[in-house]
Amino acid sequence: MLQDRYGNGLTTGSDAARDAYDVGVDHVLAATYGARQAFETAVKADPGFALGHVGLARAIMYEGDMAGAKAAIATAQTLKSGCADRERRSIDIFDTLLQGRPVEARDAIRSHVTDTPRDALVAQVCTNVFGLIGFSGEPGREADLLAYTAWLLPHYGNDWWMMSMHSLSMCETGQPGPALALMERSLALNPNNANGSHFKAHAQYEIGETVAGLTYLTDWMKGYDRRGILHGHLSWHAALWALHTGQIDLMWQMVDDAIAPDASQSLPINVLTDTAALYWRAELAGVAVAPERWSVLSKYAAKAFAKPGQSFADMHAALCHAMAGDADQLAAIAGATNGYAGDLVAPVARGWKAIVAGNWQLALQELTPVMADHARIGGSRAQRDLLELTYLNVLLKLGRREEAERMLRMRRPVLADNPPLAALS
Repeated sequence: MLQDRYGNGLTTGSDAARDAYDVGVDHVLAATYGARQAFETAVKADPGFALGHVGLARAIMYEGDMAGAKAAIATAQTLKSGCADRERRSIDIFDTLLQGRPVEARDAIRSHVTDTPRDALVAQVCTNVFGLIGFSGEPGREADLLAYTAWLLPHYGNDWWMMSMHSLSMCETGQPGPALALMERSLALNPNNANGSHFKAHAQYEIGETVAGLTYLTDWMKGYDRRGILHGHLSWHAALWALHTGQIDLMWQMVDDAIAPDASQSLPINVLTDTAALYWRAELAGVAVAPERWSVLSKYAAKAFAKPGQSFADMHAALCHAMAGDADQLAAIAGATNGYAGDLVAPVARGWKAIVAGNWQLALQELTPVMADHARIGGSRAQRDLLELTYLNVLLKLGRREEAERMLRMRRPVLADNPPLAALS
């Protein structure tokens, strides 16, 4: 039996199919463009290669084509009887995921990697802040993600992908220095790893390397295909640093070239959350954002996330609707109870409404309980600074400057010496 590059058996007799499968898996792990094409090559070389169809489904998922991904998994299911047990379980896991049963899929993945920890295509579904652990809505999910990658790490040895995943887990649990060191080791092995450059940017953000981070990321992205899934989000990181360094024209250039809905080729959740967060953080920093921009983004959010349920997206959609004055869309999110962290999204939505109305006391009342564990909403620390800075701004609007400064140094000291808030400058 042939094996993939991680030593897992593959039910195919085609070297060409195996080689193309390995290329596709590496594209998925590195968040680089070309995964779909590689897996299509694999199943063309061997139409009966079940895991080739599984890989194709995963690649198509990253393109936002759920119907196409389900069709690929359905093909894999027809081939399952001739596969080994590991492959059959892999097929079922992605089938479960595509059926919209994330909790069941997460439990199945944990069980699966206990037996086959080097099944990277399956293991990666629970890594990253945007994986099934990151979007679990569970208390302590950052520590849970760290425990998950820490357990996997020894099984992978000197592997660029797993080092990059564990690096992010460390960064998000307050260890940016060791995370950056591990990420440098990962990037030395594979400099083209977009997840690696992404997580290095997170570590640099947490350390406060604003100028160095902007220089590194803009230079690295020169070789990254615009069709890569992280192109828009990496541009967000760079644009945020441009904002922090006062390069406002550069920030808007990045927005209109790679981040906003009519420019980005990223998944809708990234387009919405990145654009909304950047607009709002610009507003907080004293940079005017044209009302038309908020209106366009509100309409995009209403179309892409018509029904509340993806809590991280819902929080940002509510902000857009509040800023655009779409009371009906805002009310739908503020009154919703579904979503893995719907209990936190609703008060945030009501907080946005209060902020737009200038009712700062009500905004404080709504946001205060959320601040205890907003990690449940999902996203990285850098992304959730949207809430941290909003809360500080509300305190400042109420004349509670000393409390705001104390909160900043206690909760986000990396931003304290040069806070990106006009009211604190």
